[in-house]
Amino acid sequence: MCPDIAILGPMGRGGGRGHGGITPVLLSLIGAFCDRSFAVEVISIADGRLRELIPDLDPRAGVYELGPGGRRDQLLRLKEYLQIRRPRALLAAGHRSNLLAIAAARSSTGNVLAEGIRLVLSVHNALSPGLRQLDPLRRWLRLRAIRRSYPLADAVICVSAGVADDFVSRVPFPRDRLNVIHNPIAAAGDLSAADGPKDCHPWLAPGQPPVILAAGRLTRQKAFDNLVRAFARLDCQPLPRLLILGEGNERAALEHQAVQLGIADRVSLAGFVRNPRLHMARAALFVLSSEWEGFGNVLVEAMSVGTPVVATDCPSGPREILKDGALGPLVPPGDPDALAAAMRQMLETPQPPAWELKARAQDFAPACIASRYLGVLLPGSAH
Repeated sequence: MCPDIAILGPMGRGGGRGHGGITPVLLSLIGAFCDRSFAVEVISIADGRLRELIPDLDPRAGVYELGPGGRRDQLLRLKEYLQIRRPRALLAAGHRSNLLAIAAARSSTGNVLAEGIRLVLSVHNALSPGLRQLDPLRRWLRLRAIRRSYPLADAVICVSAGVADDFVSRVPFPRDRLNVIHNPIAAAGDLSAADGPKDCHPWLAPGQPPVILAAGRLTRQKAFDNLVRAFARLDCQPLPRLLILGEGNERAALEHQAVQLGIADRVSLAGFVRNPRLHMARAALFVLSSEWEGFGNVLVEAMSVGTPVVATDCPSGPREILKDGALGPLVPPGDPDALAAAMRQMLETPQPPAWELKARAQDFAPACIASRYLGVLLPGSAH
């Protein structure tokens, strides 16, 4: 039987920890599609180890391995897959996957190579911030590739209104084929007895000083250096601690910064954890300090367990999630004084109540988000 939906994304890259927030988004969608009895197939580049690398992948989904080799080999195998398996829709996620999907399903002149297969691309970050990180030649080459290829898709999904606005400012893409669909965030589930404090950082044990939590890749985008700088300015009592979950190339610089600011004994870089919501549920406050985001999955995850949040008003996502600041303070990116003031305010007077944060998180439930995806992937189908 031909699959209803084939999904091509970065799952399996980087040792299975995904590509930022794309992998958990795809895993949630796959589960929700399978719940509705759609046949789903994941196109993998993980050399036969996808289920080993990502044990959370729904067992009802099929897996097709593109196998080893460079982009040319993968392109040939993807073309072969589309000709043989003929899914009703192909959903690509992330820039590399988007370009590969377009090359397999469309000719350079835009002619359809995979007849009858609806091609949908998803954009998970605003283009402009990433382009600014490139040298002029690479910036020009990437933008040219996007402008030439993305309009050949049947539809594009952007994960926030801000990402969509940035996309159309850079790419000649018709608005009637552009869709804004927020990321799905699964419910927190039971975080009490089954997992317990033993699986958490010792700072989160009962009776310890309040913990400010952050989570994400230790990269320039996440601006944890600004968070550390803001944290050093807090003088509230009892003195809080800062716990940052995640790995990345900024670890050494952040550790050095904490030493230089004299707060190394109150800052911990705890590395990658499989279920950050165990930590979020026991933290006094969650902070997103990014320079830019596509959506901000971790904000919704923290809200789903009722933890108060502070976020930078970065492009884009946090303002949409927090309803223009009604559900948590929004501060300018790169302003440690404003961030420190917001953290101090929320430690002293946490608001809004936990039930209101949890209710907002329910707006991003996978079943609801999957319905909107299906409306784009398989228009006219019952979903």
